[in-house]
Amino acid sequence: MTSAISATIRTRLRPPTSGNLITILNIDGGGIRGIIPGVILEYLESEIQALDGEDARLADYFDVISGTSTGGLITTMITAPDKNNRPLYAAEDIAPFYRDNGPKIFPQVGGPFAGFIKLLKTLVGPRYNGKYLKTLVQGILGTTKLSQTLTNVVIPTFDIKNMQPVIFSSFQSLVAIGEVTRQVMKLDPNFPKITPLDYTRLLLISIGTGTQKQTPKYDAKMAAKWGVLGWLVNQGSSPLIEAFTQASADLVVMHDNIISEALNSVNNYLRIQDDDLTGDLASVDVATKENLDALVNVGRGLLGGPVSRVNTDTGVVEPVPDGGTNAEALKRFAKRLSDERKLRESNYSNGGV
Repeated sequence: MTSAISATIRTRLRPPTSGNLITILNIDGGGIRGIIPGVILEYLESEIQALDGEDARLADYFDVISGTSTGGLITTMITAPDKNNRPLYAAEDIAPFYRDNGPKIFPQVGGPFAGFIKLLKTLVGPRYNGKYLKTLVQGILGTTKLSQTLTNVVIPTFDIKNMQPVIFSSFQSLVAIGEVTRQVMKLDPNFPKITPLDYTRLLLISIGTGTQKQTPKYDAKMAAKWGVLGWLVNQGSSPLIEAFTQASADLVVMHDNIISEALNSVNNYLRIQDDDLTGDLASVDVATKENLDALVNVGRGLLGGPVSRVNTDTGVVEPVPDGGTNAEALKRFAKRLSDERKLRESNYSNGGV
């Protein structure tokens, strides 16, 4: 049976109209912390391979893969085609990619004046020039086009020239669910006709890159004394940037939680995130060997941690009663993804869409 399934893996995933679900994978941004979702995705892909064979890849099972910033890089890695029209990277290659290239993307400054040098670079220009990353990506992708991705991708960015969001998407048209909804509303023939509230057809796995443990850091009395510089740089970080990035991420997670609860689709939504990172682990650019190894361990620790969800009344992340561990949940989702692919192949072979 496995060999028969493996033979179909090289066929692009049939459209959702051939099955029961619309499958979505979302990956957060977070610089070097991209190692964390790399570890999570390696486990998910290994569980799928246990069911369908070692040739199986994540792009074979998701209708849409979405990623922001470092999540966009991971999205590209697992959906861009190689010369055999298979993903350039398996999920197990993500963490090694970050460990090998992270120190060159984020070259570290050492010595007793390291902190001052970093601050100076931040104030007068970019801390990193991006040349290595640009050369690396161009060398890997070559002339590959967005339309060649092995499944649909959504990569949000921002156009500072026109001060508006730009979404790189392989759809012919801010997040994955929004793009899927738009295709449904546009009557895309590849997507089933679902009512606006029928979110039970959506299966979403959202992987975070971790956030800093929230401890009292600023207060209104303190902030009232800040000028522009105080909002930009304070206590070794930027309150303005922290507020912007944290708030935007929290709003997306809160939205997904509210939708899944209100529309009775909580079993179709899995969010994996570590909200208690401290020190170098919470940084987006500390690419020392010690920190890279520690980030791998964070990912492994998350697999053994409980399935958790934001309490939409309090905003506090809480374990889901009887939810089991994240590894157990990923195993369940792997089975559902496998079953959905098999259903689509069966319906397609029998004359379906």
